[in-house]
Amino acid sequence: MPASPAPLPGCTGPGHDAACASCSLRELCLPVGLANEEMARLDELVAGRRAVRRGEALFRRGDAFHALYAVRAGFFKTSYTSEDGRERVTGFQMAGELLGLDGLADDTHRCDAIALEDSRVCVIPYASLEALSPALPALQRQLLRVMSREIMREHGAMMQLGGMRAEERVAAFLSDLAGRLQARGFSPSSFVLRMTRQEIGTYLGLQLETVSRCFSRFRDEGVLEVKQRDIRIVDLAALQRLVAGGQDWGTRA
Repeated sequence: MPASPAPLPGCTGPGHDAACASCSLRELCLPVGLANEEMARLDELVAGRRAVRRGEALFRRGDAFHALYAVRAGFFKTSYTSEDGRERVTGFQMAGELLGLDGLADDTHRCDAIALEDSRVCVIPYASLEALSPALPALQRQLLRVMSREIMREHGAMMQLGGMRAEERVAAFLSDLAGRLQARGFSPSSFVLRMTRQEIGTYLGLQLETVSRCFSRFRDEGVLEVKQRDIRIVDLAALQRLVAGGQDWGTRA
């Protein structure tokens, strides 16, 4: 059995609070499908937990890759700065999702991971995880599933958004966010956007003014209630129909 890793810089010790078995998010993270004994061995890998304040970086583009990070609480964005100096948002991550997979290719992080609110992550040293995986086939399969899920999510978003009008892109973003929140036990209809409209725009490939116009139209059509970052989806089905069929609002039931 591999020795428990020493905490990485900035980590607290493992402790009971970091145990996978006691985490309400275990069904969304690496422990899915693991028996109790296997989960206990995974617990030994966790180097501890790290707090990341709003606006701080969990890691930066160009940093050496050492660990995967399971978001325990909070919200992150991943992004990079393009050659013209503009930020390009590549994704938003919430509790139960992994950060750091971008570093697997060449042991170097390819993007920045910035906390959008005060957050906490479980730190999983990748060398230890890699060493344990062959002895725990269920863990190895789940890690591959997580990696595949992230690849498919990014590929699907690129393929889907590429052929969409602006309103369809924003509707798809809100529908996806609602579904992810619901999977974590939160309300899928009432929530606070942790990201700015500018960040939503850079993620969707839209100008800030276009994103604002879309929110205004959704509000005027009675699909959303919008108070700054407080969102209430009044008609989720209308958003989903717009995404699925490219229908205009005039065809809403």
